[in-house]
Amino acid sequence: MALTKTSTQHWLHATSLNEVKEKGCVLVQLEGHQIALFHSEGQVYAIDNRCPHMGFPLQGSVCKEGILTCPWHYARFDLASGGTFDSWADDVRAFPLKLEAGEIWLNLTAPDDAQSHHRQRLQDGLEQTISLVIAKSVIGWLAEDSCAREPFRLGLAFGTRHTKRGWGSGLTILTAMMNLLPYLEESDRPQALYQGLSAVARDSSGAPPHFHVHPLPQTQVEFSTLKSWFRQFVERRDAEAAERCLMTAVRGQLPPEHIAEMLFAAATDHRYLDGGHTLDFINKGLEALDWVEWQEAESTLASLVPGLTEATRMEESSSWRYPLDLVEILEAAFTELPHVLAAGRSQSWDGNPDLVALLLADNPQATVQAMLTALKQGCPPAQLAAHVTQAAALRVAQFNTNNDHRDWNAAHHPFTYAHAVQRGLERSPTPELLRGVFDGAMAVYLNRFLNVPPARLPNPDNTVSQPQDLLKSLGDLLDRQQQVAASGKLVAQYLHSGGEPDLLIATLARLMLREDRSFHVIQSLEAAVRLYHQLGNSAEGISVLVAATRYLAAHSPTVRSQAQTYDIAQRLHQGDRLDQG
Repeated sequence: MALTKTSTQHWLHATSLNEVKEKGCVLVQLEGHQIALFHSEGQVYAIDNRCPHMGFPLQGSVCKEGILTCPWHYARFDLASGGTFDSWADDVRAFPLKLEAGEIWLNLTAPDDAQSHHRQRLQDGLEQTISLVIAKSVIGWLAEDSCAREPFRLGLAFGTRHTKRGWGSGLTILTAMMNLLPYLEESDRPQALYQGLSAVARDSSGAPPHFHVHPLPQTQVEFSTLKSWFRQFVERRDAEAAERCLMTAVRGQLPPEHIAEMLFAAATDHRYLDGGHTLDFINKGLEALDWVEWQEAESTLASLVPGLTEATRMEESSSWRYPLDLVEILEAAFTELPHVLAAGRSQSWDGNPDLVALLLADNPQATVQAMLTALKQGCPPAQLAAHVTQAAALRVAQFNTNNDHRDWNAAHHPFTYAHAVQRGLERSPTPELLRGVFDGAMAVYLNRFLNVPPARLPNPDNTVSQPQDLLKSLGDLLDRQQQVAASGKLVAQYLHSGGEPDLLIATLARLMLREDRSFHVIQSLEAAVRLYHQLGNSAEGISVLVAATRYLAAHSPTVRSQAQTYDIAQRLHQGDRLDQG
């Protein structure tokens, strides 16, 4: 085959002009490309024969007035440029051509703007809620650049600007997936990011853009004053004024730890806001900003305000007031916190092996007293929060399946809430946020009925010589409904037998990704992975992964439409012919 090069251009001989005129459409194979040459209304055009929508051949398409219409799904393209008139289809590659002595030559020089194309297509997919477009853009983007920060940032910016009621499940899924990426196999990372971005698009569908409230003209307001104003406005459910305080904090270049302190203080001025979601969402918003070095601070912080001003306050809930007034118990404890913390600063915490058992007991007053005693003895607040998180995880690990299936979420919420408080205290160890640890403990207490009787934790002596073989069975278990006990037992047996924890975590994440997940399942696995790495491969750490596995099994299998869409996008990226099976 003849080959010529003009500077950086790569020209190849294709066929004769007469052949294309005679047949109307001619297919040529050039360096791995199958190219369709069309003759329409006196002009010759060259485009890739694979329709970018689903990979079906464009040969046989109708060409009229410069527009090609795919015969399969009726996507329409400009014959000259390959640009589509249907955003769900994507542009098809058009090849420049030239005529020399009745022969057609094509320029196969590769386009050099792939990354900008993926960026635009991701934006299109987010704006129009097209999962296939999002999947294709993410796969293509990460194939060019393995760093996921920029597509994550675009999703964060879009989701926080187009939101119906502020930060919600979609942005939580996106951030949790980003947090899980380091634990995943490299081949699974695009799918995790795709699922997060698709969730953001679904949540934002039809939502108008949020117009920011301007900061105060004088942005250099003292932090203590700004924090006090913010809490007052949240107390009065005045979202606009509260947002203005946050915008003033950002423009006044308050450090992130001060902004976090403002948010967490307002989130714990009332008990267990919105069943734990409010503080959990704040923590996720701050984690998201960490990933993008606070580039999207204004829109992200603004999205957190509705969760504070519109939240249900547990003081208004009968379960927190009767038959025992838990709020009264907590408020009495909070008056002691300054003295307890002062006493604890001079102490060295030796630990209390009975503390988790006390947190799971049936006496909230004794639980609160044990927590105050631990702080007085020098227990760091974040470590106390970790004990509450561990107790909440045990509620899930020992959840009795005789309960109503919806009660799984009742067990789940204190776990992810306590985990969020723990993460918050690692960032902002303030007395106000410490109140959230006590709120989490009361939520654990209220769920004691879920463990009556408690499901047995798997036997640590039940080991095998080849633990890696167990993971092959885990996917089969999760293909069937309600394999809760068997799945938990398998995970415990694997770890007690010396199985590689990172491989187990990557496997659990892959099995999670194949499902159409609610954000609760994703939150649960993310929190469990973090806590497991803190506790290590101890009996306590293993029980945390057992809890996450049981929760995953309780919500498997699902329709799996998201995974199907991703599989199509991946096959298209690999060049598969979907029309051939």
